Amino acid sequence: MLLAEVVEASAAVTATRSRLAKVDLLAALVRSAAGPQELRAVAAFLVGLPLQGRIGAGWRTLVKLDAPAAAEPTVSVAEVDATLDAVANTSGTGSTARRGELLAALFVRCTEAEQEFLIRLMTGELRQGALEGVMLDAIAKAADVPGEQVRRAFMLSGSLPETAVAAIHGGAEALAAVRLELGRPLRPMLASPAESLADALEELGEVSVEYKLDGARVQIHRDGDDVRVYTRTLREITSAVPELVDLVRALPCRSAVFDGETLALTDDGRPRPFQETMSRFGAASARDLLLHPYFFDCLHLDGVDLLDAPLVERQEALARVAGPYVIPGVTRPDADAASTLLKNALAAGHEGVMVKALSSVYAAGRRGRAWQKVKPVRTLDLVVLAAEWGHGRRTGLLSNLHLGARDPDGGPPVMVGKTFKGLTDELLAWQTEEFPKHETRRTDWTVYLRPELVVEIELDGVQVSPRYPGGVALRFARVLRYRPDKDAADADTIDTVRALLPGGRSEAAAE
Repeated sequence: MLLAEVVEASAAVTATRSRLAKVDLLAALVRSAAGPQELRAVAAFLVGLPLQGRIGAGWRTLVKLDAPAAAEPTVSVAEVDATLDAVANTSGTGSTARRGELLAALFVRCTEAEQEFLIRLMTGELRQGALEGVMLDAIAKAADVPGEQVRRAFMLSGSLPETAVAAIHGGAEALAAVRLELGRPLRPMLASPAESLADALEELGEVSVEYKLDGARVQIHRDGDDVRVYTRTLREITSAVPELVDLVRALPCRSAVFDGETLALTDDGRPRPFQETMSRFGAASARDLLLHPYFFDCLHLDGVDLLDAPLVERQEALARVAGPYVIPGVTRPDADAASTLLKNALAAGHEGVMVKALSSVYAAGRRGRAWQKVKPVRTLDLVVLAAEWGHGRRTGLLSNLHLGARDPDGGPPVMVGKTFKGLTDELLAWQTEEFPKHETRRTDWTVYLRPELVVEIELDGVQVSPRYPGGVALRFARVLRYRPDKDAADADTIDTVRALLPGGRSEAAAE
């Protein structure tokens, strides 16, 4: 398959707003891939993430290539994949120059459209996490298998390219053979916001209610003495959190998969700022800041997978082996007991509570209604699209943020507002240093960014507005914090923003 076919399909998908049309376009391309490796590469390219991940060649290397464009497309997907392999595996003295040579030799054979596509692919600008959902539907259609089977295999494998290969080359049987595997992280189950605690209790029936911590999501796998720790984006951080490894290794079980939160605490037991917890996940982690685990789910225990067991059974398994580290909560509470737990959580410095249906199975990667979060402050996780240079005391600093919500149909983020409120001097300085690393272009007043930084925004509500393409605008938006534990695929959707219209009105959706 020629790279040009992928480029054309990607452009066509971007140009249409119809989810069905996107699925048809992608399914046709997936179906025409020549073999498993080509299919892996095609699937990866289409969601904007090469098989090699980060290849060690950044924006500066790419813009310096200055390779003349070819007149006709001749480069195959396999050749691009092989070149990216070679670039990613180049290291040591002179590696920067060698990477440049490899890429220049590829670019000089590419058309202008192909060059632009590859630059966007390698710098992350093509990365649209929402497109994964459309791709999964396309894979199901191309393979003529149920979409739910494809989604479950993706949940368990964490790899869209491998899911595509299983579906296209093995069908329903190969998809059904994908199982939870110790040491391979699976996509986390997500929660939806509740209107209120009373609404969540009424909707879900028999529930557990537990603290919603201001911490970082972790998934911990144990297989004998081997313990591995992953973030919510499936990044392994085992070496950065030895205290969590030692704690899980000492639990009375042979194998397990735990889902939970971890956070750093003050001397009086209150949560430290979120950024301090996240600092432990970096390359130069602050090892003197101890992390405390709070588990809320058990997905596997001593050879038995529990994903399809009801939550009440998973909680019982969790309590048997990790009782002292289970997140505070109550099971089958009445309204008064649930309200008391919410008050206690807030008084302890946490965000609120989670309300979970006791009958729910673990639906990884989904933001369904079986788990609902109750917080007194209304917030949204949005993508930073651009920032404007400040005025007055903020002169010389990147200040006013352009904010976008995720398009659930795989398009680019939809702008829903701007804000410069809530930005401390520390955040202003950080933005001014960090944003140019994600820059795509700039004008005299504005720096435009690749859609990959997620910021948590507090707001009073939303209103119908013709000013922005989504037809809605944020009201009194202010920055709470950045979310380095999330990527654009974890941002709230434009549908979630529209649902906040007074009375749940959806006029904006038709615009």
